[in-house]
Amino acid sequence: MMGKEIKTYKDIDPSILKSIPNPSEQAYETKIKIPECTFLGVQNQPDFATVYFTFYPDKKIIELKSLKKYIYQFRNIVVSYERLINVLYEHLMEVYQPERLRIVIICNPRGGISSKLTVDSDWKVRGGEEKYRDWFNRDDTWKVEM
Repeated sequence: MMGKEIKTYKDIDPSILKSIPNPSEQAYETKIKIPECTFLGVQNQPDFATVYFTFYPDKKIIELKSLKKYIYQFRNIVVSYERLINVLYEHLMEVYQPERLRIVIICNPRGGISSKLTVDSDWKVRGGEEKYRDWFNRDDTWKVEM
């Protein structure tokens, strides 16, 4: 009997993500919460996380139905937390080219340990200008406001 093919983050198709033209030239913030992001951890066991996007659009906004289909792909993908946040970040930046994108992932406890990962396009290390700085000197609690 042949084993099931293992899929990795390289099998994620970013072309599923669709955009809508931004209907406003005014600045605004969109917050998106995905309470049930499921994927296969590096031990090929089901893993779960809550994903939060803070999105400042430029010319395009996120078409939510396509985001749902995109996230659904991860159900059968073997990926670490760290790779997951970077794949999400790279794909969303590429497709939507937002003014700003912040992603926070809160991973469910595994072996008694929880993880929280954050990436922000405003960070200088990510090529940002650090002009928002709302993340600077932030009380780093587990609560994510929505």
